[in-house]
Amino acid sequence: MAADFTPGWKTVSTCTTAVVAEGVHVFEIHGYSDHKGMGTDEPIRSGAFAIGDFHWFICLYLDGYGDDAFDYVSAYLRLIGDGEVAIDGEPFWVSCKVKLVDQHTGVASNPQPYLRNTLKFSEKSKVLPCMMIPRAQLEVEPFLVDDRLTLEFHVTIKKDPWVSKTRRFPRILVPPPNIKRQLSELFETKEGADVTFDVAGVAVPAHKLVLAMRSPVFKAELCGLLRELGTDPITIVDMEPAVFKALLEFIYTDQFPVTHGSERKDNCEMIRQLLVASDRYAVDRLKLLCQSVLCKNLNIQNVATTLALADQHQCDKLKDACLEFMSCSKKMKGVVASKGYADLQRTAPSVLADVMAQMSKFNKMSSSAPQDESKSR
Repeated sequence: MAADFTPGWKTVSTCTTAVVAEGVHVFEIHGYSDHKGMGTDEPIRSGAFAIGDFHWFICLYLDGYGDDAFDYVSAYLRLIGDGEVAIDGEPFWVSCKVKLVDQHTGVASNPQPYLRNTLKFSEKSKVLPCMMIPRAQLEVEPFLVDDRLTLEFHVTIKKDPWVSKTRRFPRILVPPPNIKRQLSELFETKEGADVTFDVAGVAVPAHKLVLAMRSPVFKAELCGLLRELGTDPITIVDMEPAVFKALLEFIYTDQFPVTHGSERKDNCEMIRQLLVASDRYAVDRLKLLCQSVLCKNLNIQNVATTLALADQHQCDKLKDACLEFMSCSKKMKGVVASKGYADLQRTAPSVLADVMAQMSKFNKMSSSAPQDESKSR
């Protein structure tokens, strides 16, 4: 039955192999050369030995086993008896590592990859191939000395691997970051406020550290010349209270403060004032957000006013968007009739010159474009 786990939760299971028994049988062959030449079907048999509840013997083929193995020496581990081949009613695994013994030191060599094998014993399988080594590697000192060869057979009996039930991996859930929510609450409650601004007669409390961290202009004012003023309110001129509060809301939360109807046409004036405030206090991300909203709401009536604002506050991307909008000859007639265009003509003639240059460039590109053949006829 499938386990019921929480999606995405890390799970773990464990595979364990139980070793039932281990043992080593040392097989010495004296007169090694006398046993050679017996053929591939005639092995040298070791004496019987017990490992676990079973008895075994080794079959060593000095001439190899099979037609293609004459240049190899092979060894097999055989189970004695015809009884049940099972442990606790289940077939079992047997592995055998063969080591060559140094005749001078008596130390057995580490098993080589070609000396290892593992087999699952059952009623149909009671023989384990455990060695097949080239004769040239075996019939050399220090392994074959005085016509004597010694082999160690390291036998291990194991049960089938057992896999545990899958379980959930321990973990400690960590809630998402909430610093924005906490700063928003700090902005709303004004708890611990240590500076007050006077904006057109409206008192606006705030926290020096937050403002200084988010605005280099506030940092210079609050940590520089004005720090000696004590608890006296700091007067903010030429700014409406709603605009200043919206500026502080963004400083505290990093979220666009005018969340409802921010892209409506009747709200663009508030966005323009907020752009001026963000430029005044060097809150660059808010300034860019304001430009984005004004760009989306460009129309014949407000494009000239927006262009003048963009030029005054070094909003190059917004300025380019206005020039591109006005360069369309079909819209220019309505733009010229707007009040913003008249104000632009009076206060910023250089900007108007940019408009004319952009329109001239656009007209040249239009005239140089290939005409439709049907119209030319």
